[in-house]
Amino acid sequence: MSGKLTYKELIIEVLKQTKKPLNVSEIWQKALEKGLDKKLSSIGQTPTQTIWNRLLTDKINFLKTSIKPTTFWLKERENELLKLDNKNEITNEKQEKNKFHERDLHPLLVKFLYENLDFNLNCKTIYHEQSKKGKGGEDKWNYPDIVGVYFPYDDYEKETITLLENIKQNSYKLFSFELKIALNFSNLKECYFQAVSNSSWANEGYLVVLQEIDSEVLSELRRLNQSFGIGVIKLEKDISNSQILISAKEKELDIQTLNMLINKNPNFKEFIDDINKQIKVGKEAKIQANFDEIKSDEEMEKYLKEKCILEK
Repeated sequence: MSGKLTYKELIIEVLKQTKKPLNVSEIWQKALEKGLDKKLSSIGQTPTQTIWNRLLTDKINFLKTSIKPTTFWLKERENELLKLDNKNEITNEKQEKNKFHERDLHPLLVKFLYENLDFNLNCKTIYHEQSKKGKGGEDKWNYPDIVGVYFPYDDYEKETITLLENIKQNSYKLFSFELKIALNFSNLKECYFQAVSNSSWANEGYLVVLQEIDSEVLSELRRLNQSFGIGVIKLEKDISNSQILISAKEKELDIQTLNMLINKNPNFKEFIDDINKQIKVGKEAKIQANFDEIKSDEEMEKYLKEKCILEK
């Protein structure tokens, strides 16, 4: 590259050649190593601040990939991030023997959904590996991590529930949850549309995230919610601090997809069977359903320590 550079061109030149997302200091250091600083038309007194400003305001060329530290990547190389994330995930798993997995968070989410007054759900983990295998790729994103059902028995009298059933007004609701440890711009679209895909059958679908969500990522999630209706839950290790960041939009059940899930996954079939049995006996009895167990506070604290979740 010849001639004078702008800061935007300097950043692009650095990020074109890097093998991983960089923070502002790393971008400037790489620029110094390549001698790009000498090609700037004007450096100014605070070059890193200037780089920071360019990265935050130019959403066409740059995207934020993480926080703490905040790192950036070229928009034109966005497709490379998934391969990079997979490679890093494999490396991290080898380095951190005690690192917990997303499924280790299921008891925490199940307890929150059961105790939270906005939900009051009975939930069940769906093990996608137990599903009937379809042709390559056709079952991708079909199965949510957790499904939940709301029974109205604590909110309505028996007569009210009977009336709702008689006039075909459904007072029961089915929920779908996709759980992620972290969410950033590098995995946002994939995670979000995974939740869209595997919640199409449910009345409400949610994306659940453990780690802090960047404000710009949250803004994008709100925008997507307007079109696709997926809600967002911020899960905390102390579930009393967990909260609904974005409410899901309620929709009618997709019976065709629900029927396909019943046919292909034994966990989902058992879930629907238990719902049918409970509705049949009504408010006066409680069946022995195979929903996920709700841990006590003491059991949960012990579990989180055993899984090293409290330390992360």
